[in-house]
Amino acid sequence: MYTERPSRLPGAVVWTNTPADGGSTRVLPDGCMDLLWTEGHLLVAGPDTHAHLTEATPRTWAGIRFHPGTAPALLGIPAHELRDRRVPLADLWPQTAVRHLTARVSAAHDPAQALENLALHRAAETPPPDPLLAHLVAALDAGRPVAVTADDLNLSPRQLHRRSLTAFGYGPKTLARILRMRRALTLARAGVPFAETATRTGYADQAHLSRDIRDLTGLPLTALLTSG
Repeated sequence: MYTERPSRLPGAVVWTNTPADGGSTRVLPDGCMDLLWTEGHLLVAGPDTHAHLTEATPRTWAGIRFHPGTAPALLGIPAHELRDRRVPLADLWPQTAVRHLTARVSAAHDPAQALENLALHRAAETPPPDPLLAHLVAALDAGRPVAVTADDLNLSPRQLHRRSLTAFGYGPKTLARILRMRRALTLARAGVPFAETATRTGYADQAHLSRDIRDLTGLPLTALLTSG
């Protein structure tokens, strides 16, 4: 069963997942990075460009999903180095420190809350997120064109692309595409007809929506909605 709640860390989400049947889970790209715990291991999930299928082995997962663009500063590594990867935290931080943190989370009554506490402590020791990144995410999530957004932020296209690679793991066009897909899925899951969903989220037509959904998620739109 999957549950989530807003984190005390601004913009983040704390979640747990225990698949009932041990089946694989399809994790869709969302522009975010996660700090994960599962059965005595701490991992970092980098930004995905396509759906990620988890292993079918039944196990409990806990995680904190950071707001887009905020994890690299907390973790101390550019997002593009973790793109489409799941990496042990010990590969990024000193192993002695990670062993201590892993033991603390594993011993906690609520590993998800322990992860949240870890993230809050880390955030208190690092500079706050660049406010420009929040403006960028908000503009692209509202469907604003990348070129117009760059002008609004007084950045050249090259500067915007470089900063996006560091913060999100890919360029602003890919981020905009992923955020648009998420908006479209929200409408489609609410019962909005596919053609109207395409129009309201900036796709050329329903066929364009269908192609993009299949490419990013690996499933046709109808199958994705019925799969939960």
